[in-house]
Amino acid sequence: MFFKTQEGKETILKLYNQKLEQLQLAYSEQQIDTRFGKTNIIVSGDKQNPPLLLIHGTGGCAPLILESLSNLTTKYCVYAVDVLAQPNKSAETRLDMKSLDYGKWLTAIIIKLRLKAVTLVGFSFGGLISLKTLEFNQTPIKQVFLIAPVYIVNGNPLLGLLKMFIPLKKFIKTNSPKYIKRVMDALFSEYDTFALQFMSATFQHCHMDFSPLPLLSKKAAQNIQTPITIFAAEKDLMFPGKKMIKRSKHLFSSLEEIKLLEGSKHVPSYKDFEIIENSILDNSN
Repeated sequence: MFFKTQEGKETILKLYNQKLEQLQLAYSEQQIDTRFGKTNIIVSGDKQNPPLLLIHGTGGCAPLILESLSNLTTKYCVYAVDVLAQPNKSAETRLDMKSLDYGKWLTAIIIKLRLKAVTLVGFSFGGLISLKTLEFNQTPIKQVFLIAPVYIVNGNPLLGLLKMFIPLKKFIKTNSPKYIKRVMDALFSEYDTFALQFMSATFQHCHMDFSPLPLLSKKAAQNIQTPITIFAAEKDLMFPGKKMIKRSKHLFSSLEEIKLLEGSKHVPSYKDFEIIENSILDNSN
């Protein structure tokens, strides 16, 4: 099970609903059945607009990524997906990162929603899910935008251990705010009280997956024909921006553009999210 206790799950879902109500967006919630488990989706924007699937990262949920990129609903019909086995309303099924299961899962959702010419936007672990989808079946995908994605490069493991994983383990053990703040400072360019509260609750109440992250092979990347735009975060501890730019240019033949978010940590600032949003909106036709 992903949630440690039922009480912990209720705490997370209360925060989830609180954020959803704060968004001030017209939305509907939809549950899709897949063989991998029930998936919750928040739909916002005019259904006549082009479809966009928004995929959050580890320790995230649909309302949080929707908040960061809420203007996308002006030109797209946005389907913000709750990723499986994360602090949200989807099933607690954890899929194998090394297989194509995440790609099969997202493809099943696209088929059940009857979407075509989909724009995929994946942040962090959502980037891995987006790329797994392209590996499995890129037919329904029109274009992809990846923000500080997992699956292209990995950072210095020693640095990650010192700045993030040791403080995180200490927080899980002691529940001391000073340790979670160290984790947040390592990961976020900037954050508010709610983000701190949500991340604290997630690491307290959820079984997180800390297994090694796989890397996309050159052979698999060369099969991808779908246009890809990447936003690499310069000061990303886990997926360093300049390293990502170098490998992405070597990997993808369909790379449209790669932008370095200067000074950005793994989670971009509000200003950088605005830059990302505008870039995606410019490609809405």
